[in-house]
Amino acid sequence: MEQSEKKRRLLIIAVALGFILNPLNTTMISVAFSRLQDDFGLSFADISWLISTYYLASAIGQPVLGKLSDMFGRKRMFILGLLLVTASSMLAPLSPGFHWLLAFRFVQAIGTSAVFPSGMSIIRSVVTENQARALGILSVFSSTSAAFGPSIGGFLIHYGDWPAIFLINFPVILVSLILAVKVMPADTQQPVNMKIDSWGIVQFSLLVLVWLLFLLSVSSGGQWWLLGAGMALGYLFYRFELRQPQPFIDVHFLKSNPHVTLIYIQNILVNIVFYSVTFGIPMYLQTARHFDTQETGLSMLFLSGFAVLITPLAARWLDAKGSRYPLFIGTLTVILGMLLLMTVQDGSGLTWFFVALSFLGMSTGLNNLGLQTALYSFVSMEETGIASGLLMTSRYIGTIFSSSLLGNVFGTEIASKELHAMALICAVIGGLMLILTVRLHRVKREAPSFFR
Repeated sequence: MEQSEKKRRLLIIAVALGFILNPLNTTMISVAFSRLQDDFGLSFADISWLISTYYLASAIGQPVLGKLSDMFGRKRMFILGLLLVTASSMLAPLSPGFHWLLAFRFVQAIGTSAVFPSGMSIIRSVVTENQARALGILSVFSSTSAAFGPSIGGFLIHYGDWPAIFLINFPVILVSLILAVKVMPADTQQPVNMKIDSWGIVQFSLLVLVWLLFLLSVSSGGQWWLLGAGMALGYLFYRFELRQPQPFIDVHFLKSNPHVTLIYIQNILVNIVFYSVTFGIPMYLQTARHFDTQETGLSMLFLSGFAVLITPLAARWLDAKGSRYPLFIGTLTVILGMLLLMTVQDGSGLTWFFVALSFLGMSTGLNNLGLQTALYSFVSMEETGIASGLLMTSRYIGTIFSSSLLGNVFGTEIASKELHAMALICAVIGGLMLILTVRLHRVKREAPSFFR
């Protein structure tokens, strides 16, 4: 029995280490933007493609690779994902130009996207006792690692320049790989009849790209034909997916679950705010306040530290009261944090700035766990898989749009004026989140927490 429990824990560790590769690699690079601009001669609008391409690859890769793992073996796909991250992390520091770096980051995103669905499927099939607790641990592990990314990246870049944020992946991959080989169950060949919605993937990619290009053009007057093209493509994509037996985005599920759709919209907004702060604040500290990367990393601990501190408290609160009040407080702290950021001036002290980051860290813990708990209160056990996948997709869409927000605000200059503009937009988004929270909880249907 003890041996079985030990193997179970090692399996969870193997999967957890694989899971942190995606969020960690997306946020560590935020502290490297200033160095990358200098090395490659880029504007922030150029740099924003490092964010959007990574998450576009993740949004496409996870559902596709999840299906492939069911078809060809979950353990094989998990290990293949780790090997792709290894190769990309080895080659990215050697990039001769920015486009090479983009390509290697794209491969890295595909690798981490293979790890998540295959690892989640293995846990759900192997860990049958206290499964909810195991999944909750994995969820908290991956969400808090994103918040710690800028702090870890700051220290690494201070001592090893930007290539260090890729090299740090190797010990994580090595431990995860060794444990995966030893404790993951061998794949059993079972014929699975699945079809990849290739045209749906193409249309989704084109849809996101068109909207991204439109949003990036807003600061320069806007290419309004892209707005019309984006709306038309959105309608065509919706109609196309309705007719697919195995769609890339299950619009039937969204159509029949309007409250779940509200949760996904709110998750998009939450991640626009979170990643605008995660990517934007390090640029502001280094460019406007002339912080070095280590000081920037330490400053971002106010965000990540409070996110970690609030997470266990939020989990208990969610267990006891459901998602209504944690989400309500989470959205209020977003608005309050952004209003505090709007008081920061170039020559002022940073006390309020760090207090604002603390509030935003608390909102991260409350909103992430709150939305996940709310989601599982509106779906059946049989719908958990599809609901979880779409929740991740909504997160990626939010992150992609955060890059366009930052590209517009910080495109030509980074100073307190631009910081205030970002904070104002995020405060308005916080107001929309508050409206959605009130709307969502008009239906009083709270199931036991996912983390119990």
